[in-house]
Amino acid sequence: MPSVYKFLPAVPLCLPLITVACGCGDSPAPKPAEPVASKPAEPAVPADIQAAADGSLGSETAVVAYGDLAKTGTQQILAANVVPKTPKENITGTIVSRAAILENQDGQWKQIFVCDEYLKNAKGYLGMTPLDPVSAWRIQNEQDAAQGLTVYFTPVKGMPEAHVLPIAVRWNPKVKRYQSLDRTYQQFLSESATLSNIRTRLK
Repeated sequence: MPSVYKFLPAVPLCLPLITVACGCGDSPAPKPAEPVASKPAEPAVPADIQAAADGSLGSETAVVAYGDLAKTGTQQILAANVVPKTPKENITGTIVSRAAILENQDGQWKQIFVCDEYLKNAKGYLGMTPLDPVSAWRIQNEQDAAQGLTVYFTPVKGMPEAHVLPIAVRWNPKVKRYQSLDRTYQQFLSESATLSNIRTRLK
């Protein structure tokens, strides 16, 4: 009867072959999908800021921007009444019926700029304001570390209106109020007490 021990040396020689065969037949396990980072929630508007905006333009007023907007060390708020169901296609910015810039003066919030049917500050109508009343405006804003807030107002007539350039409004440190800018966005335009004297080149 043959001895079983003579077959034992062959067993280790087969193990590498089995290992290789198994390795070639299996595909690498897929890596688990990395979790998608969720967009951080925008910070909530402080209650006192929202209350000031609501007190100026009514309930459900949107706070567009707030803080030291004019780089003067004084707190200001850009608030607006946003038009619901704003068309998404070919529209950039936000469509509003009214907007205002408020300033905290000795603990009291006061309007220092108003956008309703016209663009106005405490001295009168801003340059470039259309002579005809505007029921809705498209607004966009940007903030510069040196110049502060600039708001661009475009009259909306049968959205969207072609070839109408926005009216830029920025804080003028020389006269200490918001004024509109000329078409180069370099020179401030003076206000007018009456609409008839306003420069209205919008195109």
